[in-house]
Amino acid sequence: MENGNSDRELVERFGEAYRKLTHEISRVIVGQERVIEELLIALFSGGHCLLVGVPGLAKTLLVSTVARCLSLKFSRIQFTPDLMPSDITGTEVLEEDATTGKRFFRFIKGPVFANVVLADEINRTPPKTQSALLQAMQEYRVTVGGSTYELEEPFFVLATQNPIELEGTYPLPEAQLDRFMLNIKVDYPSEEEEFTIVDTTTSRELEVPDVVLTAEEILQIQKLVRKVPVAENVLRYAVRLVRASRNEDVPGVSEYIAWGAGPRAGQYLVLGAKTRALMMGRPACDIDDIRSVAYPVLRHRLVTNFRAEADGISTDDLISKLLETVEP
Repeated sequence: MENGNSDRELVERFGEAYRKLTHEISRVIVGQERVIEELLIALFSGGHCLLVGVPGLAKTLLVSTVARCLSLKFSRIQFTPDLMPSDITGTEVLEEDATTGKRFFRFIKGPVFANVVLADEINRTPPKTQSALLQAMQEYRVTVGGSTYELEEPFFVLATQNPIELEGTYPLPEAQLDRFMLNIKVDYPSEEEEFTIVDTTTSRELEVPDVVLTAEEILQIQKLVRKVPVAENVLRYAVRLVRASRNEDVPGVSEYIAWGAGPRAGQYLVLGAKTRALMMGRPACDIDDIRSVAYPVLRHRLVTNFRAEADGISTDDLISKLLETVEP
């Protein structure tokens, strides 16, 4: 890394802050260590993520807890079929000056003007409203009525999606799915974790976590992630892994994939690996870091065909096959 001592100190501080952060989150959220790790990888990489899981797994509580621990402005948007784009971005209202009588338009900011935006059940709203988030996610700005408004950084969109209740929903198009850095699968807790959840939530008040990092420190960490060195063999492995998903000669994979992952997958594999290395207190990432983030990065970027559905092959099965096939 450049700037030797200062960067090393920041790496140490970040490793310590990550451990404290996971401790504070665990005061509210029982278990879900993998989900928490992947969510924080997306946040510190400057990416957005999609949380997919059945209702009642504390997805919303997890996002609001993380926002509280990071001292960030939190906003929740409940996506419904009648939600309009202006309900997200904001709207212009006509006002009149009481002294001069002159009329003018004033922009009222919508809930997207926050640091952490929870898009709850994003697949319940039509594509027109879903696309209102696209510019904000990609460019960190919003255009309304010909005027462009900058969003305050850091800015994260954390969307939740229910995988079982598909009636009356609007699946996200691949172009919008690709904007999400990670697709995080939220599973049921273990028996012991579920026992703890039921015990603690029915016998005492919910814990209030302490603030661990500020917005300025998060922006510093995001800059530091970009400086983490990557060996050429690690970089090439990430590229080969992504290209293998588009290769028609990979047995056990190509016959089940209609469309493979694009170049953005390679970018996010490397960024996620860099962030994970820093979180573990290491100044450089390795192939194990790439393999660790492969599932959430590739899960929503592989489009399976009818044969995969007929044979009961999921995208996670295909990613496992890719990791077995592509040699480091």
